[in-house]
Amino acid sequence: MEESNMEAIKLFEKKDVPLDWEYDGEADTLYISFGKPRAALGVDVGEGVVVRYDEKAREVVGLTLIGVGKRLEEYIKGS
Repeated sequence: MEESNMEAIKLFEKKDVPLDWEYDGEADTLYISFGKPRAALGVDVGEGVVVRYDEKAREVVGLTLIGVGKRLEEYIKGS
């Protein structure tokens, strides 16, 4: 995205919004929502990270981290 477009997107502005999270061990995926989970567009930004974006509100509403358990395990073994 161009810098001017990034300014129009609300990125983590709501610091008082509670985090909601769920880990799916079978899929090895961590779902993080900023506030109550809601429908959003998933934008794959690479490295197993999907940003959940509410197009109507123009704000990031969550993150999906794929393979988080495997990555942590590899990090611990490599330390």
